[in-house]
Amino acid sequence: MKPILLFAAALLVAQNTLAGPLRNDHPIVGTWRFELPDGSCHEMYRIRADGSALITSAAEIAESEFEIDDQPDGDGFYQSNDKIVKDNGKKDCTGEITLVGHVIQSFIVFHPSNNMFLMCQRRDMASCIGPFIRVRGTEI
Repeated sequence: MKPILLFAAALLVAQNTLAGPLRNDHPIVGTWRFELPDGSCHEMYRIRADGSALITSAAEIAESEFEIDDQPDGDGFYQSNDKIVKDNGKKDCTGEITLVGHVIQSFIVFHPSNNMFLMCQRRDMASCIGPFIRVRGTEI
């Protein structure tokens, strides 16, 4: 889950279980690919409507539970909290090992096609990473 962890110092929050069901047509449901800017590594996010996700990043395999707003706010951002619940203890694309139990807060903004999104530290486009690109065949 490392692109998010680029913001780790500012975003890690201790919380209890987060997962909750999403509507099946929520734009976050599906499989997403994020490639590091230098092209050296990519990550895959398999986000399910039950509020769970499977993330792969280099040798790392992690599972998380998440919450995300059902609808965007007036500026188009969905607030999200993502808690790592399992990790295989191997290094991710940034060479780090994800710590189980940490929660990362972010703000997601979708492209009008719903086939790309940016993940932001704050509700502003200047604090975003991405794009996360929907893998073909996982459209809502």
